[in-house]
Amino acid sequence: MLKLAAPCFRHLAGLLLILLAGRAYAQGPNHLLQGIDFVAQQGDSMLLTLTVSDGVPEPTAFTIDSPARLSIDLPDTAIALDDPYRKIGMGNVESVAAVQAAGRTRIVVELREMAPYHLRREGNKLYVEIDNPVAAPASTSSASLPAISANNSAISNIDFRRGEQGQGRIVVSMSNPHTMVDVRDDDDRIVAVFRNTSLPEKLAHRLDVIDFATPVKYIDTKRDGPDTQLIVTPTQGASFDQAAYQSGGLYTIELQPLTQAKLEERQRNEPQYKGEKISLSFQNIDIRALLQIIADVAGTNMVISDSVKGNIAMRLQNVPWDQALDIILRSKGLGMRQQGNVMMVAPVEEIAAREKAELEAEKQKTELAPLRSEIIQVNYAKASDIKALLGSDKTSLLSDRGRVTVDERTNTLLVLETQDKIAEIRKLVARLDIPVRQVLIESRIVIANEDYARELGTKFGVSTIGSIGNTQIGQSGTATGARNVLGGTTPLLDDAYSVNLPTSDSGAPSIGWTILGSDFQVDLELQALQTEGRGEVISSPRVVTANGKQATIEQGQEIPYQTSSSNSGTNTQFKKAVLSLTVAPQITPDNRVIMDLNVTNDSKGTDVNTGTGGTAPAIDTRKLDTQVLVRSGDTVVLGGVFQHSTTDSTSKVPLLGDIPLLGFLFRNSDKEDSKRELLIFVTPKVLQEGLKVD
Repeated sequence: MLKLAAPCFRHLAGLLLILLAGRAYAQGPNHLLQGIDFVAQQGDSMLLTLTVSDGVPEPTAFTIDSPARLSIDLPDTAIALDDPYRKIGMGNVESVAAVQAAGRTRIVVELREMAPYHLRREGNKLYVEIDNPVAAPASTSSASLPAISANNSAISNIDFRRGEQGQGRIVVSMSNPHTMVDVRDDDDRIVAVFRNTSLPEKLAHRLDVIDFATPVKYIDTKRDGPDTQLIVTPTQGASFDQAAYQSGGLYTIELQPLTQAKLEERQRNEPQYKGEKISLSFQNIDIRALLQIIADVAGTNMVISDSVKGNIAMRLQNVPWDQALDIILRSKGLGMRQQGNVMMVAPVEEIAAREKAELEAEKQKTELAPLRSEIIQVNYAKASDIKALLGSDKTSLLSDRGRVTVDERTNTLLVLETQDKIAEIRKLVARLDIPVRQVLIESRIVIANEDYARELGTKFGVSTIGSIGNTQIGQSGTATGARNVLGGTTPLLDDAYSVNLPTSDSGAPSIGWTILGSDFQVDLELQALQTEGRGEVISSPRVVTANGKQATIEQGQEIPYQTSSSNSGTNTQFKKAVLSLTVAPQITPDNRVIMDLNVTNDSKGTDVNTGTGGTAPAIDTRKLDTQVLVRSGDTVVLGGVFQHSTTDSTSKVPLLGDIPLLGFLFRNSDKEDSKRELLIFVTPKVLQEGLKVD
């Protein structure tokens, strides 16, 4: 358990005196802190009683989560205690300490755990009731409730207006400008509680403002004991910015609609607050004193301009201190600049004027600074390219008096500039003059084919001899064969076949039969052929190139052919049939490669007539143009072409070829199946220094 010993208290008191000593008052305080008493209540809650002469001034309070602290400021108050430190050690309270500085007194309550608290003024007594943290809901573990003013207030009017940008604005008129107002989000609604404020019966009703086309749907106003509640119900699904502020006796709640573009921009640009979380509750506090409190919590030094003036009323609960500071600065048109552990706060215009003056002074310093001449060696880049970059109209690093000259022979820059500018130029050259990264691009072009063919051929013939009366008749496959039969000789096979439908390959396996009688001869030959073929051609062009540079590699032949014309006669021209790879790589920061690729694999085809009496070779083209993004070392299929052709043909003797069972004797069957496939792969590899290309 953390306990505040007397030496620690003296150290804390000294620190607070230094931080709070911002202004000196012309006259002494009008109030005296005369006593600090405490009593334990039911449920382990603690009641502190502060006795102040001539009535209790309006207090302000804020909390710190770690370590758990409750700080109460009493303006225009001095300490009149024998011992400003009280050790309690009961309930949730460890100790109470009072510190005086700059005409006010701060009471620091050291807690074991953060817990809700309540302030109540009665005459010259300020009662501080600190609840038991075990009994309090977790969501209010660091809540701070504002001081309750003894002066009652009344709401005189509630007005709703639509802004030019579609915002819904609720304006509440109050009789007392010091009315305490608590605003919170409750189940997608906005609830504003006006403490100790009465509400006329005529204003206790619901306003339906959905027709105004703002983020506000309903406004409900009702009494809640001594307080008044104003409940704002937004339109379902609406996205909006919520703001609440007070100016005199007018309290305004504004809902600004947000478009999808604004929501996305806000998510990108929204600052990340990392400060310690605090709770603040103030009514009409001096802005300088509030900034001193922020500096106290942040543990940093702060310089506040004399131009920072005015008061502010605000209530922030459990927000980072840097976010609280940002809200305060924005609401008052202030800016902040930080150098090391020192913050400077001033109006935005004053900071802008100061920075402008500093820039003017720096410009004059540069104009009056002496010029120096230096030689900067460029190792990898071209010195002329860097010179062009240095002298660019939009990105020039040279002053009006500066000059840069290039020595092409030694690849150096001769710079005439001030010392500061030369240092900037050297930094730029160091960033740009680096070895260019290189890429090895390997492409594979795979051509695969598979062929299948089956043929069945037939040769069939009948030769006979006979007579009708005194007339002899001879019959064979051809007239020559028939004459041979009449002449008493055996006809040749080619002349004996009536059906001659062989396979396309004369060397195909075959089998034959011959039946010979006294006056006839039958010849039959059957042929069958089946062919299968598989092939694969792999071409693998590889090339190394620098990042961003195009490279080309090709292999093949230029095929000559002749053309003729009446004007120029006969000319010899050439056509390329090559395997080529053209690539322009770009290396990304995450070690991937963007490539613009052109891959071709051409070959010579058949000769075709040119129309002028000559012929020219046709080129069978395989080409791919594309852009891909590939991780270094990975292989990607760029594309492919698959061709599948099937042919089934039959040659036959009409009618006879269709006879069942015997029809095969009078026909030829041919069946072909062909498959062709083209695949193109690419593999980029980012080369590191010293890496070899195998």
